[in-house]
Amino acid sequence: MAKVVAIVNQKGGVGKTTTCVNLAAALKDKGARVLLCDFDPQANATSGMGVDKTRSNGVYDVLINGVETEKVLVRTPYGDVLPSSKALAGAGVEMIDLEGRQFLLKRALDQVADGYDFIFIDCPPSLELLTLNALCAADTLLVPLQGEYYALEGLSDLMGTVRIVRRGLNPKLEIEGVLLTMFDGRTNLAIQVAQEIKRFFPGKVYSTVIPRNIRLSEAPSHGKPINAYDRTCRGAEAYNAVAEEFLKKNPLEKEEG
Repeated sequence: MAKVVAIVNQKGGVGKTTTCVNLAAALKDKGARVLLCDFDPQANATSGMGVDKTRSNGVYDVLINGVETEKVLVRTPYGDVLPSSKALAGAGVEMIDLEGRQFLLKRALDQVADGYDFIFIDCPPSLELLTLNALCAADTLLVPLQGEYYALEGLSDLMGTVRIVRRGLNPKLEIEGVLLTMFDGRTNLAIQVAQEIKRFFPGKVYSTVIPRNIRLSEAPSHGKPINAYDRTCRGAEAYNAVAEEFLKKNPLEKEEG
């Protein structure tokens, strides 16, 4: 049964999608069976994995139209994708009247979870019904965080939401880790934010930090994760190191035989 990890931060532009695509691809490289669920209407993770985001079927059809999850999965060299599209933007409103609306994504992922080691959910940059679905479907949360003051403010809002979800909807939800992104170790502010985060989340902050890296920014326009676009750049090395840290906490089960 797959471990489900929601990559979440209600602040935009912190590297959620970059982390989702590149961590999934790095783990696939290391032999893991990986599914990326793009749950953001912008569908950037979909195109970042080389999948056409204008294609007709995707996660919206599973949630709203009852299509089987398996039927809309797309196989790529970098991992399987449950694609998104701009149709998902209206799903939050359409879901309001559906029974068990907080658990629609969980039901969709449960259909295919036995086929994977890890499922990563790329969440939208807000705390609304789509993100609530991701929090109810997830075992753990991975929080990408930029090394700046406002990042700390947004984090307390997120943790408030997590506490509410734990109380009633998903008591087992845990923090997988916090990943510092777009990190510039030359600035005092970045170092201070990192120290503050480590105090707030003892033992949960990845020792690897993701640097600002032009190749990481270029890769999505080519529809490739960084390890396929330029595996020797600093960004690729960083996500490879994050994948190794992730596997130390979540070792792959050895196949029998």
